[in-house]
Amino acid sequence: MEPQLVTAADAAYYTGRPIGTIWRWASEGRITVHGSGKAARYDLRDLDRKTVNPWTGEVHIGKPPPLPAGARAA
Repeated sequence: MEPQLVTAADAAYYTGRPIGTIWRWASEGRITVHGSGKAARYDLRDLDRKTVNPWTGEVHIGKPPPLPAGARAA
C-alpha cells in the first residue's frame, strides 16, 4: 500500500494537534517520516484524524500514535 504523505502542517490540521506535536511524534518514532527538514513528509496512515460535531462545532482530537516497542514513556 502506498503511503499518503503530507506536510507537518497538513498532518497537524488532520489530527487537530499543534505542529510541534507532529514533530515530536516523528522524533519519538511514533509516525513515519519521509525526507528531512522542509522536505519532510508524514504518513497519514500513522495518524488518527480529528472529528468535528456538525451541530456544535466541537472538535475531538484523535488518539496519539503508540510509542515504538521498547520505548519508555516519560
